[in-house]
Amino acid sequence: MDLGQIQAYAYFFFTAFLVIVLYAYIFHLYRAQKKGTRDYEKYGNLALDDEVSTKPLEKIEESEETPKK
Repeated sequence: MDLGQIQAYAYFFFTAFLVIVLYAYIFHLYRAQKKGTRDYEKYGNLALDDEVSTKPLEKIEESEETPKK
């Protein structure tokens, strides 16, 4: 096995790994949208609707870790 063949195998396996990671991420987004835990369409429209007068997408809850001013 020469260096070129090792590089070809590494390129193939790295590409296959990245494809698997991409499909896993797409599946995660789809599943989170279906379960209702996160609505990613709101975040997609955020760039289009970015005025000062628009209401926030999510309410931020204060926890014990954040100091109050």
